[in-house]
Amino acid sequence: MTTSLVRFPIDLTRYKPLALDPSRPTLTDAERETLRGNIQFCRDAIVFFTATGAAHGVGGHTGGPYDTVPEVMILEAFFKGAPDRFVPICFDEAGHRVATQYLLAALHGDLPWEQLLHYREAGSHLPGHPELGLTPGVKFSSGRLGHLWPYVNGVALANPDKVVICLGSDGSQQEGDDAEAARLAVKLGLNVKLVIDDNDVTIAGHPSEYLPGYSVGKTLSGHGLAVEAGDGEDLDQLYTRLCAAVNTHGPVAVINKRKMAVGIDGLEGSTHGHDVIPVDKAVAYLEKRGQDEAARYLKQLQKPKDTYTYLGSGNKLGSNRTVFGEAVVEVLSRLDEPTRKRTVMCIDSDLEGSTGLKVIRERFPDIYVSSGIMERGNFSAAAGFGMAEGKQGIFSTFSAFLEMCISEITMARLNRSNVLSHYSHAGIDDMADNTCHFGINNLFADNGLDDGYETRLYFPADAAQMRACVEAVFPQPGLRFIFSTRSKTPNILTAEGSDFYGPGYSFTPGKDEVIREGSAGTIVSFGEALYRCLDAVERLKQEGIDVGLINKPTLNVIDEQSLARAGASPFVLVVEGFNRRTGLGSRFGSWLLERGFAPRFAHLGTHKEGCGGLWEQYPYQGLDPVSIIAKVKELVG
Repeated sequence: MTTSLVRFPIDLTRYKPLALDPSRPTLTDAERETLRGNIQFCRDAIVFFTATGAAHGVGGHTGGPYDTVPEVMILEAFFKGAPDRFVPICFDEAGHRVATQYLLAALHGDLPWEQLLHYREAGSHLPGHPELGLTPGVKFSSGRLGHLWPYVNGVALANPDKVVICLGSDGSQQEGDDAEAARLAVKLGLNVKLVIDDNDVTIAGHPSEYLPGYSVGKTLSGHGLAVEAGDGEDLDQLYTRLCAAVNTHGPVAVINKRKMAVGIDGLEGSTHGHDVIPVDKAVAYLEKRGQDEAARYLKQLQKPKDTYTYLGSGNKLGSNRTVFGEAVVEVLSRLDEPTRKRTVMCIDSDLEGSTGLKVIRERFPDIYVSSGIMERGNFSAAAGFGMAEGKQGIFSTFSAFLEMCISEITMARLNRSNVLSHYSHAGIDDMADNTCHFGINNLFADNGLDDGYETRLYFPADAAQMRACVEAVFPQPGLRFIFSTRSKTPNILTAEGSDFYGPGYSFTPGKDEVIREGSAGTIVSFGEALYRCLDAVERLKQEGIDVGLINKPTLNVIDEQSLARAGASPFVLVVEGFNRRTGLGSRFGSWLLERGFAPRFAHLGTHKEGCGGLWEQYPYQGLDPVSIIAKVKELVG
């Protein structure tokens, strides 16, 4: 349970506002001392308030915002010292570095410092990526990694007499959008300055190892940008390079080499520094620097829990995104080595630990490619491998990034490719990263024509069904998309209390499943919404309202028998975590009408921008059991 403090437990008077003139490329001793003090204050603050995210279980990112404090402090001083020369915004295309934006909002007086103690919590207006209009003092929405530079080019076009700043990273620069942005910036001579944290760390590895030919500096120089590269922790050198960039008209990249989370014991140079700092390491860091009050505050924080008891499902929580990889390994282990190497290739996009592919790499490294943050290119590579009959590529990333791959999916379909794609983090459950990371438009993958090469979309409800689904669809040809949530899901039970997807169950693609019989109406659902619907159904039955529940794990195939069953009932309610505008419900009503069925129809889905937090996203969207029960009672009149 969160305990509020009267004040932020780090001395705010340690921060000294500073104005610097970028036309003067050398710091005085007093300016250097003030900068160093401001940098340490901000780094201490970032470690502290991001660690509250770890303590509350909502996660976050510490290393990136911590790293970039020196350049941000210099840029802030430029904005004060030469306000007429700049668009005074530190745009940042690494959206997970949101702590930087919250820190600046507090420094500018737009955000109470005490609000930072609720970093990424539900309802705190501090989501995992910055959202314009949601958080006081936040001046832009970054969206997903590596998507902002093209937008900043437009800001520069609108402000031709100003310098425009865009913070970047060696990870964000791997996205293809930035290559396009670089060419346009050079062509038009845009006065955009890229300030890039080149710390050789992304989520799953070190770019120097998994992309050995990749160089941020050489890439940007090849596009025609001037490049100023150096040690990001050498304050005088960093200041001089930033002055040179600002005083050079046109696009310039200032590349800052440093270790990730430099100076943080146990995280420096590690991939773990990319994520939120663990509480114990934050406490050790703060105590070492005399921030004892902040350390004590972290020690007494407790992770809140969802105390609701769901009826109809068991207590065996399974991570479907992890189970996907385990199930693939089980299938691959039955292939002899020559067949496996000849017929299967798995390509990761720096998310192997989050999407379940890590276990595939560990077991079968000879068919595994650890690739970079290049979803479109990686999907197409997997599809190209799977072009020939009997071969297939395996690909995975977050569901929110499916929208980036639509053209590549069409190309794969036209080339009759065989790809098994796992898109994790589907829906909204446990998504403290919030709106830009919602995986709610997944049915966009089904964008072919009726006579096109087969495309199938699957969303298993629990871990046992995920295993059965992978087993069934792995050998099939075509494009197969399997979705899973970030959250764990409980095992679905029969009315008698045994596992619905227990021994003897086999997954039948295209087949709907009757989870509960009912005469008063029918709820249709799938994935992580199913166990919530099942709870609502069980509670409604206790009240004498006999509602049925259908699981539709194959999202884009009509099960005519099941549809007729639903169509003959008094009402149909579709419940899903997907977008109300593009999800299953937007299709299901049409399917009913086309066949002459006319039950009362309603559809619950994601329809608002997020509230942050974890399970809290579901009730916020009106998708929790209480909301489902209320909608059913409305339908039965």
